[in-house]
Amino acid sequence: MAPVPEIAISANHGVFDLPEIVAIRDGLFEQAGLHVRFADADDAAFDPAERDPIARRKEALFEAEQADVFNLCEWGGIDRLERNRGHGRIAYLRPAVVAQGLVSFSADLNEPHDLGGVEVGVNEFTGSHYTALHLLEGTLPRQEIRLRHIGAPRLRLAAVRTGEVPAAMLMEPFLTLALEQGAHLLGSYFYRGSQVIAPGLDERHRAAYISAVDRAVDVIRAAPWRESAELIAAETGAELPPDRLGPAHIRYTRVERFTEKRFAESYAWMKSWGLTKGTSGYGSLLAAR
Repeated sequence: MAPVPEIAISANHGVFDLPEIVAIRDGLFEQAGLHVRFADADDAAFDPAERDPIARRKEALFEAEQADVFNLCEWGGIDRLERNRGHGRIAYLRPAVVAQGLVSFSADLNEPHDLGGVEVGVNEFTGSHYTALHLLEGTLPRQEIRLRHIGAPRLRLAAVRTGEVPAAMLMEPFLTLALEQGAHLLGSYFYRGSQVIAPGLDERHRAAYISAVDRAVDVIRAAPWRESAELIAAETGAELPPDRLGPAHIRYTRVERFTEKRFAESYAWMKSWGLTKGTSGYGSLLAAR
């Protein structure tokens, strides 16, 4: 039998990593026969405004083989695997179902239709970017949609608060923090994400990892909301008290398979926006299950 590997997770925001945080805290990975930890990294070495997706923290650690897994939006998962050296696969759709909220502090902006030709702050090639396109194209002609790369959510919040951009996409806990600071919500878009894994994780270890994550989801859903809120709101420091963070824009479900049908639909949409020039097929990016 192959030895059990130590699996290092390249951290995402707590709202997305919550099942892994709980699985480590409660020993669920250990019970599944795995050694799992979050990868060590010097956060100061990474620019939160970085435009190159592969140079960002979680992707850079994976590329340097200092991490074995990380999660991001489903479109971003496809993008990163096309950009990188060709290693890695998408194992599943992550449990976190989270909303990106379109917010503004401007009294002149009150619905997506008001944003024709207006800059919206995003972090390029992340959930904020892709969901902004999905949300706005339902109302505006594509040629009127204007997105501007700002970077990480804390930077986007600062940019929209100061008026550097009139609107921005934010997820929790920064979405609630923006609303607490006087912003208003113009729309929201719920989405899943994908889990990218290194090729060294075989089917047995992937199954064990998934079983632990699913058990963590059960723990999260059974626990009082305040426990999750404390872990998620911690990213804001003392700016957002956990009791102000509600579950309206967050929920957790068990892991889902990334089906060939869904992949084809997502990939066709990315091509329609010129967000990929690749020719990847389902089998080339998805781990066998």
